[in-house]
Amino acid sequence: MGIHTILLPDIGEGIAEAELVVWHCEIGDTIKEDDLVAEVMTDKAAIEVPSSVSGKVVWLGGEVGDMIAIGAKLIQVEVDGDGNDLAMQESADALKSSQNEESSSSQNEESSDVVDRAIESQSKPDLKASSKPSKTTPTVAKTAGEIKPRANGTKPLAAPSVRARAKEEGIDLRNVPGTGPAGRVSHQDLSDFIDAGGVGGTMSRYAQAVRNGTKDIKVIGMRRKIAEKMSLANSRIPHITIVEDVDMTGLEELRAALNKKHAGQRPKLTILPFIMRAIVEAVKEQPEMNARYDDDAGVVRQHAPVNIGVATQTENGLNVTVVHHAEAGSLWDNAQKVANLADAARDGTIKLDDLSGGTITITSLGKLGAIATTPIINHPEVAIVGINKMQIRPVWDGQQFQPAKVMNISCSFDHRVIDGWDAAVFVQKIKTLLETPAMLFVEG
Repeated sequence: MGIHTILLPDIGEGIAEAELVVWHCEIGDTIKEDDLVAEVMTDKAAIEVPSSVSGKVVWLGGEVGDMIAIGAKLIQVEVDGDGNDLAMQESADALKSSQNEESSSSQNEESSDVVDRAIESQSKPDLKASSKPSKTTPTVAKTAGEIKPRANGTKPLAAPSVRARAKEEGIDLRNVPGTGPAGRVSHQDLSDFIDAGGVGGTMSRYAQAVRNGTKDIKVIGMRRKIAEKMSLANSRIPHITIVEDVDMTGLEELRAALNKKHAGQRPKLTILPFIMRAIVEAVKEQPEMNARYDDDAGVVRQHAPVNIGVATQTENGLNVTVVHHAEAGSLWDNAQKVANLADAARDGTIKLDDLSGGTITITSLGKLGAIATTPIINHPEVAIVGINKMQIRPVWDGQQFQPAKVMNISCSFDHRVIDGWDAAVFVQKIKTLLETPAMLFVEG
């Protein structure tokens, strides 16, 4: 038998370490070659690590939430034949030899101890059944549905001190269920009755169970990366946010007509491809919006390709997938790319390239969106476009109010490199393009 050590593989892109987020095995498990043993998280995505050998797991290189360096020991497996870790094998052999010597000298003594413990366990009552719950165990008091008043004329049994306390609290003991012999009411019974909502001799019909205890949830994996990213963006970037309402009536009519015309032949158009097209047109006049700010080097890098990030909610948190070269895609091309990337993000098959390289981001809460939001910029980008909930609102057409589909857009900018005037011009350009959708398809 030998010991085989599996190292955390080189993930690429110059990544030096990764966070351990899931173990797929435990010490003592028997695994096969290509079985998944762990999942690690980089700044970009989750990476699954398979086993390169078959054998028994004898050592794990950390706990969930630990950071592990690329090339460091991740897991050790006992295998048939020679392993690849001679130092570990020598330690294991020495330990087994020591254990065998100790086992032979203490076998009789251990057997005697086992017999003594068995005899002792039969002579003692089972203490587990009567042990009190720990402080972290939630205590549930009796609810109104569980407490039944005594029949009229039935005198409750209780100690004088309990009766005195009930009198001070204004509680009729006939309404308090007793858990003692013959229904005797104790101080604990009285406390449970009060905690459950018993007031002035009656039970409140709205009494609820008392809840105690806390639950600690370790921030790991995607949630941890999101927290780090948001903290960095919020601490470094002085945000300026502009909110503007947009009459989406014409665009929604166009979208419905296009979906009807190409139903079953082309991808269904959501509002996102139109927003993307508006951004592509707007940054032609303001390329400073399609940029990334290297604040350490003091350099703003404007990009020719418009790589639009789209915030996608998954079970593990928020991913920002990137549609590269949105300027070169049609409405349907970009719609299909957004759908494909969203599916890949949700099922965990997203590639690192599809999560990096963004130059400007769109964020939306969809139907759950509020009237207005204050989006946080996806560092190191300098602008983000937030889409809010669409509503039917009255809009003045010059003669009277007409019902219209109105949506607010909330756009945030890095105020270190984007002036308020330029930010306002950009927002108005987006508004104009969306309110007159024919302009989205006019060259020049």
